[in-house]
Amino acid sequence: MELLPTCRDEMLARGWKGVDVVLVTGDAYIDHPSFGVALIARWLEHHGYRVAVLPQPAHSSPEQFRQFGRPRLFFGITAGNMDSIVANYTGNGRVRRRDAYSPGGDPYFPGRSGRLGRRRPDRATIRYAQLAREAFKDVVLVVGGLEASLRRFVHYDYQQERLRRSILADAKADILVYGMGELAVLEIARRLDRGEELWGIPGTCARALGHGALPPQYELLPSWEEISADPSRFMEAEQKIDRSVRSYSPTPLVQDQGPGLVVQFPPMRPLNQEELDLLYLLPYARRPHPSAGEPPAFRMIRDSVTILRGCPGNCSFCAIARHQGPVVVSRSRESVMEEVERMAGSPGFKGTITDLGGPTANLYGVRCRNFLKCRRHDCLYPEPCRNLSLEGFRFLDLLEAVSSVKRVKNLFVSSGMRMELLLRTPDLLERIVTLHTPGALKVAPEHTEPEILRLMHKPGPEIFEEFIKMVKGIERRRGRRIVVNPYIISSHPGCTLGDMKRLVEKLDRMRISVKQFQDFTPTPGTLSTAMYVSGLDRDTGRSIFVPRKRGERKAQRRAVESLMKRK
Repeated sequence: MELLPTCRDEMLARGWKGVDVVLVTGDAYIDHPSFGVALIARWLEHHGYRVAVLPQPAHSSPEQFRQFGRPRLFFGITAGNMDSIVANYTGNGRVRRRDAYSPGGDPYFPGRSGRLGRRRPDRATIRYAQLAREAFKDVVLVVGGLEASLRRFVHYDYQQERLRRSILADAKADILVYGMGELAVLEIARRLDRGEELWGIPGTCARALGHGALPPQYELLPSWEEISADPSRFMEAEQKIDRSVRSYSPTPLVQDQGPGLVVQFPPMRPLNQEELDLLYLLPYARRPHPSAGEPPAFRMIRDSVTILRGCPGNCSFCAIARHQGPVVVSRSRESVMEEVERMAGSPGFKGTITDLGGPTANLYGVRCRNFLKCRRHDCLYPEPCRNLSLEGFRFLDLLEAVSSVKRVKNLFVSSGMRMELLLRTPDLLERIVTLHTPGALKVAPEHTEPEILRLMHKPGPEIFEEFIKMVKGIERRRGRRIVVNPYIISSHPGCTLGDMKRLVEKLDRMRISVKQFQDFTPTPGTLSTAMYVSGLDRDTGRSIFVPRKRGERKAQRRAVESLMKRK
């Protein structure tokens, strides 16, 4: 399958004199459905538009932005699959020496170093928008992707250790697409094609100069000035945004950025199953562009298959619900099988599917019996909702079907899974741990202390304990050892050094080894970050301890490292 053009020569080789859309990304160009730019590009191409991709352009001048000529419709700009600050800096603000989405993992252009030498600039969405505007003053700028989506209102930037205005205001773009953007981007293209205005498209944010331009009804968020003066108002704003997204509220949200206003129109509906099936079966080349070499991220996902979108878990530290939405949409069995058979029939396939998953793999087939009436979509806390139909047999059936495909020797589930749901589907759990686990079984209890789990919006510690007992039972029946590697978060808002020491003691008693843990990182778009900034409990509004100082965070890391050294 032919790759999309990434430079003028490749555009001309197709016989094109120009393009409708140029998609600019901070990632290397990998034409695979695990990458957002590839999804949007192929989706637009399927609907008749000529699309070029400009991957990791030099950001010292606008020259590379001019090579396709002025796009007929718009520049679509994204920082890539990750927020650029998360890609460039650790949770403690240190510069990363590796970028999984760049050629060979090298974050720098060949022979260059320093900020201008980085392939992905800090706050890449803003910088790319500036360069596109320099290249063509009157061009329409559409910003989207994870970075734009989660920074669409006043947000916290942990690298600068301060609050910032909406990225839409800073980038001076015409429109921002939030969430999974296929439907919104297609509507933008169609409206521009017809010469219509872009105001009011679901799943987008736009700027307004004054209250007179606003919709007749809207909900007002605390403003930039109010939040800057009183960080507790940041928690108020984040909770309102969270409720709006999870409820699919028809009421626009408005935030005064001083100057100007940002208007968030209601969320775009999720793709239905037929649309999701179509999207993932578009003609992807499933390989990097030759200029990209082989980025580490491609090696990780080359032989993986996405089977669902969305997550109703609503963990405090996670932005999946804010970006992908709280409603699970699963692909059909037939669609997944067709993709697997294509992969298995390709010359480079080595017999192993590395992941059959998504945000939470064992949510495949899950559906809400009360979808049209529910406004919470908070389906797993404090326990699974009675209206949540698990239907674990559908995932079991899919695993069996994929395993039977000729040339598939190994099938693994590497995506995260919810333990409380696996406890309710024991047959699925047994199959996964005995047949589809690559090495160790990775689970994410995140913590063991009830109060910290409550702040994380996670079920209590008994879930992890019961899960380990069930796994031990499978061990005895099968006569084989099953290694469990729990993922732990240290220094979460509310977590003290005492809490971490108690966690270590409990895991030590359970003879559980820890190989993966991470300091909490206050990334944009989560309620945990709102707790970090405001110092307030998400549920009660009371003050909580927040480990912000390097020494406090280091002490919590050392507590976990002491357990790792004993194993």
